[in-house]
Amino acid sequence: MCRSIKTLRPPVLPEEATEEDIRAAALQYVRKVSGFRAPAAHNREVFERAVEAIAEATAELLDGLEVRGQAAGGRAAAS
Repeated sequence: MCRSIKTLRPPVLPEEATEEDIRAAALQYVRKVSGFRAPAAHNREVFERAVEAIAEATAELLDGLEVRGQAAGGRAAAS
């Protein structure tokens, strides 16, 4: 149903994850958990809210992670 979610932090991802990378990972997560590739009209709003909430949490996580030899932070929060 969906591809694997890739690691978004350095050094696995050589550059900082973009908002697009983060949203794609959040979408894949919601698809996997819900079992829907695309939600029906009556589920679209809750599906999109979940994607946004997970994208925000992911951006916050990546912003706060401290990778060995690197300072915490460095990417702007997703909006």
